[in-house]
Amino acid sequence: MSDPFESTKPQELVGFIGKHFIYTYANGWQYELYVKNDRTIDYRIHTGMVGGRWVRDQVAHIVRLGEGVYKISWDEPTGTSVSVAFNLIERKLHGVIFFPQWISQAPKKTVCFQNEHIERMQAFRDAGPTYPKLVIDEFAELTYLEDCGADNEQVINCAPADLPEGYAARRN
Repeated sequence: MSDPFESTKPQELVGFIGKHFIYTYANGWQYELYVKNDRTIDYRIHTGMVGGRWVRDQVAHIVRLGEGVYKISWDEPTGTSVSVAFNLIERKLHGVIFFPQWISQAPKKTVCFQNEHIERMQAFRDAGPTYPKLVIDEFAELTYLEDCGADNEQVINCAPADLPEGYAARRN
């Protein structure tokens, strides 16, 4: 059996690991993501269908596609699959989210700190329905970018509602 992370090459990710982003999709949904290391990400969802949700230590496939261009893909315990391509040079990205039907029908069920509710998320996923998937395919503007170093547990450490006013509106 091959390594499930064979596409992740840590030596190619040095310029991406530790990056912290806030980005806004064309549909107005705002997300935040931290590349914790070559295999994990943390993220918060500020607005949108599942706004208020946050996750730490999500296992992900992370690859370098070219100069300043990276892609992160992951599958969540909810049954949601995500793939996001970041272009750091042009400060834009493209994301595709594949929500199972149960989330499309009741998105608020996922609005929590997922790490404390894995079994509940898996139970919702297993109960379904999973199909048809709701596919969100959008471009986004990278509105905030900073380097926080690898494995920094302070970057994403609370729910979006617990952040200071104006936190997600920062621009650089």
